[in-house]
Amino acid sequence: MADNNADFIVVGGGPGGYAAAFRAADLGRKVTLIDPRPALGGVCLNEGCIPSKALLHAAEVLREARHMGDWGISFGEPTIDLDRLRARKDDTIGKLTGGLGQLAKRRRVTVVQGTAEFTGPQDLSVNGESWHFEQAVVAVGSDPVVLPGWPEDRRIWDSTAALELREIPKRLSVVGGGIIGLEMATVYAALGSEVTVIELAGGIAQGADREACAILAAELAEQSITIYTDTRVEKVSAEKSGITLHCVGEKAPKKIEADVVIQSVGRRARGDRVAAEKAGLSVSKRGEIAVDGCCRTEQSHIFAIGDVTGGPMLAHRATHQGKVAAEVACGHHASMDSVLIPSVAYTNPELAWIGLTVDQAKEQGVDHAVTSFPWAASGRNLASGGSDGLTKLIYDPNSHRLLGAAIVGRGAGELLAELGLAIEMGCRLEDVALAVHAHPTLSETIAFSAERALGTLTDL
Repeated sequence: MADNNADFIVVGGGPGGYAAAFRAADLGRKVTLIDPRPALGGVCLNEGCIPSKALLHAAEVLREARHMGDWGISFGEPTIDLDRLRARKDDTIGKLTGGLGQLAKRRRVTVVQGTAEFTGPQDLSVNGESWHFEQAVVAVGSDPVVLPGWPEDRRIWDSTAALELREIPKRLSVVGGGIIGLEMATVYAALGSEVTVIELAGGIAQGADREACAILAAELAEQSITIYTDTRVEKVSAEKSGITLHCVGEKAPKKIEADVVIQSVGRRARGDRVAAEKAGLSVSKRGEIAVDGCCRTEQSHIFAIGDVTGGPMLAHRATHQGKVAAEVACGHHASMDSVLIPSVAYTNPELAWIGLTVDQAKEQGVDHAVTSFPWAASGRNLASGGSDGLTKLIYDPNSHRLLGAAIVGRGAGELLAELGLAIEMGCRLEDVALAVHAHPTLSETIAFSAERALGTLTDL
C-alpha cells in the first residue's frame, strides 16, 4: 500500500508543469505538484528565460547609453556593480516564483519538494516515500548538453553558470551559435567582454530565416562580437593563463584563447531520469518521451509535456502542452498543433520567426512567394535610433494566405504575435495590408510588407 495517494500528479514545476497543475485544479481535480527546487518555475524562471531577460535588459540600457552620445546626450562611462546587478536579477526571480507559490496555494495544489521516479505504471517514489496516482503528467524538462572530452574547469560554464553572473571575463568564447549562445554573447559584450562565438553549422540560429540571420550577424559584429561559422572545436586545454580552444575551420584561427568559455550547444531531455521504463514508457536515446497530439504517452493515463517530449524546447510550447494535457485528462477535447510555435532570440536586435521559413517551404515543395520591408525605411525605427532590420512574410502566391514570417529588429518578439494570429486565422495579404496600423510604429512594417507584395505600397 502506497504511503500517499494522488488523484492528479504532476512531476516537474516548470512553465508546463505548473500550467498543467493549475489548469487541472481549475477543472476540479485534486492536484499534487512535485519538483526538486524550493520554488516553482523550473529552469525558465530560476535559471533560464527570466534571469537572461533581466540581464539582457541591463545590456540594452548600457548600449543605449553609449549610443546616445551620437545624439548629443552623454552619460559618461558607466560603472557596473555586479553584486547589485545580480541582486536585482535574483529579486525579479524571487517575485515571480513567490507569486507562483501563492497561486498554487489559492488553487489548493499540494506542492512537494523532492525528486520523483516511477516504480510502476501508477506508482512513484518521492524522497523515498511511495505515491500512488490515478493520472500523471511528466514535465521534467531538460539539461544543458555537456560536450564530451572537455576538461573539468571552473572557467568552463554552461548557460546556468553564465546567468549566475560570477564575473565579467575579459575574453569570453561561446561555443554554439544558437539562441542561448547568442543571448549570452549579447549580455557579456555589453558588459565589456571581448566575445567570440564558435558555431559548427554554416550560420547562426539554425532553423531561422537565413536573410534575417545575416542581418543579425552583421549587427552583432558591430557590437564587437566575432563569429566563426563552419568551425569545429577539436580539443580544449586548460592552462593557468586561460582556456585554449583548438579549432578547425577555413576562416577560424587554429587557437582561440579565452578566460571563460560557455558551452551552449543545446539541451537534452530528461526522460531517462525518472525511471520511465518502470511505468511502461519508452525513452529515446535523446531522453525524449513520445506523445500524441493530446500529450498522451504509451500509457493512456500518463501524459508528458515540454522539453521532455523533444523540440522545440520552448517555455511557451510547454505551457500550452500543459493546458492540453490537463484538459484531456479531465475529459475535455483538446490537442496541440506544434506547427505554429514562435521562436525568439532576445539579442540586439531581436530575431523572431514563426511558421514556414523559405528553406522549409523549398524542402517541403510548398508553392510560396516572399515579400519584405526593410527597416531602413521605417520612420519609427530611424527616429528611435534603431539598427538595421527586416520584416519578411512568406505566403501562398495563389491564395495570398500567410505561411510564415521572420522579423529582425528591435522588439521583433513582440511584433511576431500579430503574424502568429494572422497565420492561425488564415489571413491573406489583403487582410494584413488593409488593417490600419498606427503611424509611426514598427508594426507598420508588417502592413508595408503585405502592401509591397500587393503593389500598393507607397513607402518605398
